[in-house]
Amino acid sequence: MQAWYRPRTGWLWLLAPLSALFALISGLRRGLFRRGLKAAYRAPVPVIVVGNLTVGGNGKTPLVVWLVEWLRRQGYTPGVISRGYGGKAEHYPLLLDENTRPEQAGDEPVLIHRRTGCPVVVGPKRGEAAALLTAQAVDIIISDDGLQHYALARDIELVVVDGKRRFGNGHLLPMGPLREGVWRLDRVDAIINNGGPVGAGEYLMTLEPGALQPVSGQQGAPEPGSNVHALAGIGHPPRFFATLEQLGFILEQRLALADHQAVVSEQLVGLQSAPLLITEKDAVKWPGGHDNTWFVPVDARLPADFEQLLLTRLKELAHGD
Repeated sequence: MQAWYRPRTGWLWLLAPLSALFALISGLRRGLFRRGLKAAYRAPVPVIVVGNLTVGGNGKTPLVVWLVEWLRRQGYTPGVISRGYGGKAEHYPLLLDENTRPEQAGDEPVLIHRRTGCPVVVGPKRGEAAALLTAQAVDIIISDDGLQHYALARDIELVVVDGKRRFGNGHLLPMGPLREGVWRLDRVDAIINNGGPVGAGEYLMTLEPGALQPVSGQQGAPEPGSNVHALAGIGHPPRFFATLEQLGFILEQRLALADHQAVVSEQLVGLQSAPLLITEKDAVKWPGGHDNTWFVPVDARLPADFEQLLLTRLKELAHGD
């Protein structure tokens, strides 16, 4: 909801009683897990949770991909579990393969599996998903967007923060975008700031765009300086549009969709006059309908001191500290 990020939206105070109820219920739930009155599943391998405090996309998927590749370089065999938002499978937990569609597993898990080739399991109950994943011979689990899923015990918590939108008006749902209060940041292992500016104690993550990749059509890739259309169905589409402009493209039309929203061919009727640039997440669920479409892959870049923090935490886990 855009109103959460605007300076003056007094009508949101009408939702304050609902936010107070949300705080009460979520606080009671946390307390039950903390006191052991509700059981949490403890996987036989370390679990790294990548999450956020706000609803909507903040850049978790590029970080998950980066973690998979980084952990492999350290000698680990990682796997990923996810809720699979936007997908509807016949059964859960679902182990993805090369034929799994976004309609079954959600767009982000399919993207992660295609990009990394690592085992990915989706399911609403992350304990069940983690149990199935450990049967695939992984020795470390990355839980995508599982910060508030306390039914799964975790060893390392990483929170991604949108550097520009931050925490909006700072209120809990539905009055604001927060799933938990900002106090929660004091209990995580690291705060990853997507795009900056960076606050105290945060690690800057930058997203580096790669070469355009074809989605449909046989024409040559558009060059910087040329006119294009742009489409993005991510948490914050203006970030993608700004990236294209920084690369030198001239955006004739911009189509911003909600995060995870499926593209329908009818939306593309007015975008045939120029090449169409889309995000990698939109590419995995592309319906066709435009014969000159390209997606822009992005790779996360993290600082060396963040890598050192991860190495230290993993060594501590290995020694039982």
